[in-house]
Amino acid sequence: MMSLGEAATAATEDVAMTTTKPSLRPCIVVIGGPTGSGKTDLAIRLARETGASIVSADSRQIYREMPIGSAAPTAGQLQGAPHYLVGSHSIHDTFNAGVFALEASVLLQNLTQENPIQIVCGGSGLYINALLNGMDDLPEIPPLLRKALVDELESRGLEALQSELQNLDPEHAATIDLQNKARVLRALELLRVSGKPISALRGEKKGLRAQYKVVELLVNPEREVLYRQINQRTESMMAMGWEDEARKLYPMRHLKALQTLGFTEFFNYFEGKYSLDETVALIQQNTRRYAKRQLTWFRNQSQSISIPPDTSVKRMLEIIELAKD
Repeated sequence: MMSLGEAATAATEDVAMTTTKPSLRPCIVVIGGPTGSGKTDLAIRLARETGASIVSADSRQIYREMPIGSAAPTAGQLQGAPHYLVGSHSIHDTFNAGVFALEASVLLQNLTQENPIQIVCGGSGLYINALLNGMDDLPEIPPLLRKALVDELESRGLEALQSELQNLDPEHAATIDLQNKARVLRALELLRVSGKPISALRGEKKGLRAQYKVVELLVNPEREVLYRQINQRTESMMAMGWEDEARKLYPMRHLKALQTLGFTEFFNYFEGKYSLDETVALIQQNTRRYAKRQLTWFRNQSQSISIPPDTSVKRMLEIIELAKD
């Protein structure tokens, strides 16, 4: 039988041999997918097994004033693994894909020094794309053009601008939330000032792919299951006090952060345009449509490996191991 001293010596030699092996690049595991798909729970399971942290890539969960309406991770979920960029900013802050890419890059650079595997989890495709591939070098928008489009939105309505975008650049229109006024206006700004589709404006960029091994997983439940989960989650959010949260934010409805799914419907309800039951049904319907667009984006714009939400940690680790470095 090996003595304690011999065992200690053997262990020391094993560590020494391990440290002489060439180190691999740190790995960023991106767990993306539509809202309500269960990607947060899946990311937490992987984080617990690997000791990784989770950097949220959600354009709304970043805001601390709207935890219910953004379906932010619960207190129990936050205890399951370290989370970053959840409730870390105010709705009064300027935050966009570029700011996210910068802040998340710095976070991951520090986190990978502690653990070579880290997780990015979220459903905001533009944020994930900016982080992984870098930002486009886009033309400046003349203030007069920006104002003209805002005036057109008021006079012609959102539906007319949606149709214009779909006619001019159907490929890009299929990848964004057409109910998001800011996204539609931004796309039309670029189209009008450049005369080119958005895809033609994408230049040489650098993102995380240049520094890390990146493995993208797409949480992809069956469509009927996803829609049922979305409906049930909306009802749960109502029970948690979403209406009260929205009422408190109503005076600040002009802020860009609040011009988003769920809150827009509530603000219309507060102004007497819908009943409460109609509002909830409309939120469920628009969320289902949004989830469908998210799936389209991930399938068309990312290099994701599709997995069901109940995928085991063992299987995820196998996929990560087999992915090209």
